[in-house]
Amino acid sequence: FRIFVITGDRKGAGTDANVWMRLHDDAGHKSNIITLNHTFKNDHERGETSSFSVKPILNFGAVSKVEVWRDSFGFGHAWFLDRIEIQELFSGELYVFPFHRWVPADQHLFLSLYDCVLPHADAHQNQRREELQRKRKKYRYKTWIPDGPSQSYQLPEDERFTNEYKWDIISMKARMMVETKLIKIKVQHWESMEDLRRVYKYSLGEPKSLDHWNEDRWFGLQRVQGVNPFMIRLCNEIPEKFGVEDYMVEPFLEGMSLSDALRANKIFLTDVGIVEDVPLINGEMLGGAMALFFLNKRNDLMPIAIQLRQQKALDNPVFLPSDPPYTWIVAKMFYNNSDACYHQSCSHLGFTHLLMEGVTVCTHRNLSPSHPLFKLMAPHFLFLIAINSRGISKLLSPGGWVDKTLSIGVSGMFEIIRRGLEWWRLDTQGDPEKDIQSRGVLSPDILPWYPYRDDSIRIYKAIRKYVSKIVMYYYDTPEKLENDYELQQWRDELVKERHLTGVGLKGVPGQEKGRFTTRDEVIDTVAAIISQCSVAHAAANFQQYEDYAFPPNYPAYLDRGSPKDKRALSEDDIVSLLPSKQVTLDAMIITKLLSSKGTNSLGYFEVQYMYEPAAVSAAEEFREDLKRISDDIKHRNSLKDLPYPYLDPEIVPNSISI
Repeated sequence: FRIFVITGDRKGAGTDANVWMRLHDDAGHKSNIITLNHTFKNDHERGETSSFSVKPILNFGAVSKVEVWRDSFGFGHAWFLDRIEIQELFSGELYVFPFHRWVPADQHLFLSLYDCVLPHADAHQNQRREELQRKRKKYRYKTWIPDGPSQSYQLPEDERFTNEYKWDIISMKARMMVETKLIKIKVQHWESMEDLRRVYKYSLGEPKSLDHWNEDRWFGLQRVQGVNPFMIRLCNEIPEKFGVEDYMVEPFLEGMSLSDALRANKIFLTDVGIVEDVPLINGEMLGGAMALFFLNKRNDLMPIAIQLRQQKALDNPVFLPSDPPYTWIVAKMFYNNSDACYHQSCSHLGFTHLLMEGVTVCTHRNLSPSHPLFKLMAPHFLFLIAINSRGISKLLSPGGWVDKTLSIGVSGMFEIIRRGLEWWRLDTQGDPEKDIQSRGVLSPDILPWYPYRDDSIRIYKAIRKYVSKIVMYYYDTPEKLENDYELQQWRDELVKERHLTGVGLKGVPGQEKGRFTTRDEVIDTVAAIISQCSVAHAAANFQQYEDYAFPPNYPAYLDRGSPKDKRALSEDDIVSLLPSKQVTLDAMIITKLLSSKGTNSLGYFEVQYMYEPAAVSAAEEFREDLKRISDDIKHRNSLKDLPYPYLDPEIVPNSISI
């Protein structure tokens, strides 16, 4: 045999300890003790492969298990073992034992071939239980936001970034500030729109919104391919609270009456009522804005009415495209400000970063590293706790980026997150197809151009197909699902209320019996989690610079409360609403930073956890499916003047790592 010992590439992974192992075959035979140290050589260094030759072992069959242990010799004796590969030199057969673990001193660690085994079938139950007990001490819950989502109590050592310098938001921001050449700002406020537009020519690039921000067609496109494409719904009747009358909008309906347009499925609604009356940092209250859209003969979604607060009132007018031009533009800006506050609070931070952090903690606490579903989900949790701990916490600090650049500040953001958690469900919002269906816009016959819908559903189906192959392989009988106590404990803690130290997830399949009873329930749960960590985050994150960098386009911050009348306004009124130059610069830099992709594309895992041939084959097929989707999206986008590339699988990362 030739034995290859691969030490992990993380801080403190290498060891000076003495290391030994035994091989076990499928007939129960075991080898003599094999010393995994060369004399006068530094073996088992961080990120390195050490190799050892073993003489033939008489009457030894196929290697089915390894036994590894170390002592505590040397100053740096801790050891993170990535995997052991054993090659049988005569046959060429390769046996892979993926560890992905710290090897404790003076404890014999047993791992079966591929280390992918359900708990009741594991020959080393005590080892498995003790390992989970140790992990539960490292991975504990804390609600850092009062009444908010469950997060990690601390940043466990194993969750830290491997190359810390790459992910230091403060130093990256400083470098970008140098690149912008805007640090010396003599006048705090913008003098004109042209003054603002000039900034982009000499800094981080012109966002595509620069040329379209005031167009009604663009405002409609933001609903279907913007940074928050999760809100648009078919409107069958005008809500009672929306003060729209037929006569107001009929000039914009291409000869149809409003009732005819409603019956013909031509009217669409967005309603950001969830943010109503959240305090603004300027002392006023945020309005829960609503907008009505008409699908015209060119299949463009055109805004026909905007109301900036939830209830009809004399000082809450309905704004129309026929209003004075700058008055209408300001109404669109205030609608987008409400939308942006919801986007940053829920669509981006709350429902991906924070909610999935709790799921990550729960997975580490309840599923052994040897569990097939742990290995299936682990690539999609990469750096999630780290980015939340190191990066997001800096942005959310008092007086930090959110307090400076978002109208609602950190306290308002936390309030919107709390409200969002009350209704978000894994089986609806976590499944793009069901979410879109619930909003009445699943069919292209209803809403022809909705690229977020088309791309997210295709990727979700590819994810679900991949998850199905893994689940069907490992749970090939009902008994295996029934007897998997780790899986059932995982579900219990996912749904357990947050104040009882659970994740508090709503809509986890298996609700009827309080446990998973079918493979489809497991598949739906895991597919939704992977989708949130990849598709949902990519949709909400990677075009932040394009949408936010030019403040009039999608203003995160406006300098006063929403207008209460429809008097004619001017360009100067728009300029006066904008944040200062320094705040604009901060928004440009951070959204540029957040829009950068730092990890591998979906399906191309940074760490390979699964080596069993059936799992390897499923992953290869997953990548092939994603490649076809990517090719189709590229072709579609090549034919569009305003393309939507953000859910091209090449752009979608595996995990929430920025």
